[in-house]
Amino acid sequence: MTLTSLLVFAAALFVAAGSPGPSIAALVARVLSKGYRDVLPFLTAMWIGEAVWLSFAVAGLAAIAESFHLVFVAIKWLGVIYLLYLAWKMWVAEPAGSDKELPESRSALKMFLTGLTLTLGNPKIMMFYVALLPSIIDLGGVTLAGWLELIAAMFVVLVVVDLAWVLLAAKARQFLKSPRAVKIANRISAGTMAGAAAAIATR
Repeated sequence: MTLTSLLVFAAALFVAAGSPGPSIAALVARVLSKGYRDVLPFLTAMWIGEAVWLSFAVAGLAAIAESFHLVFVAIKWLGVIYLLYLAWKMWVAEPAGSDKELPESRSALKMFLTGLTLTLGNPKIMMFYVALLPSIIDLGGVTLAGWLELIAAMFVVLVVVDLAWVLLAAKARQFLKSPRAVKIANRISAGTMAGAAAAIATR
């Protein structure tokens, strides 16, 4: 794997990952509503899901993914249902009584599974890799080392992009001091979360 190929791959992924999609919308909505303290399992699951799709693309397993179409459809709809549930919870949530109150913690496992279902339920991610990789590398000649280099580049790009979104959402949340502002933010977050669910459902 040449350095040029890795840089081209990283640049293309940076542009794609930086464009808000359903997963980013869900992430930002979560941070705006509850804070950033418990989103690491969600992020980790998103990154693992991306690595799975990238691995499928590199290994030329698009046909296998198609063979298990019903499994991915089921995963997608589980993610949609859970996002709608989160949107409803945000919509009816009451503003916290104290500005210093910590965000409500959630089960790390639930956050992880949410991120995983969102990412694995979105085969468009693999199609992005399938479309991109043949133009920059010889997939037939990818070694284990080359695969690891692609995975590493992917993780670096996604960590930078996703943490930047978390930071921006956390900064925006700091300006929400009044109960009315928090309630409005919760409603906006609920709408964003529902929109993310709708975006996934219509794919």
